[in-house]
Amino acid sequence: MPGFHGSGFSPPGWYHPPYYPNPNPPAHLRDQGPYPFTVNIEEVTLQNSYFRVALWTGNHLQLTLMSLNAGEDIGLEMHPDTDQFLHIVRGQGLVVMGDSRENLHFRQRVYDNYVVFIPAGKWHNLINTGRTPLKLYSIYAPPAHPRGTVHRTKKEAEQQHPQY
Repeated sequence: MPGFHGSGFSPPGWYHPPYYPNPNPPAHLRDQGPYPFTVNIEEVTLQNSYFRVALWTGNHLQLTLMSLNAGEDIGLEMHPDTDQFLHIVRGQGLVVMGDSRENLHFRQRVYDNYVVFIPAGKWHNLINTGRTPLKLYSIYAPPAHPRGTVHRTKKEAEQQHPQY
């Protein structure tokens, strides 16, 4: 049963099927929030091939999986009221951050098992500098994307959210 990884058991009243606006991701990659949930985060991050998938959205926190193709980036963005945490599971990239679009003074190369902390209000981007997909997950507090968000490609994300 989704949300009870490996147990096959769902106590009465604990699991309520959520609404999924996009039925394309496999069941194990659909938003499981705000219900109790466990998952092998490295395994599902490596399995994900979508640009962005919300895996768990609660009232105060959100987990998304991301996969950036070679040379692709997240896109320069800023979340005024949201702190963000990135964990690079596989690949290599360049993180840039700053106080404005024109002043991205923080630059750091990142690799497998690096984490990135992005304070609310900082402009930031992550660029895949490798030859293979960059696999990562992101935690937002509070959530930054609508519950059930699925962006198969960066282009789809840009079309649905023009600020990217």
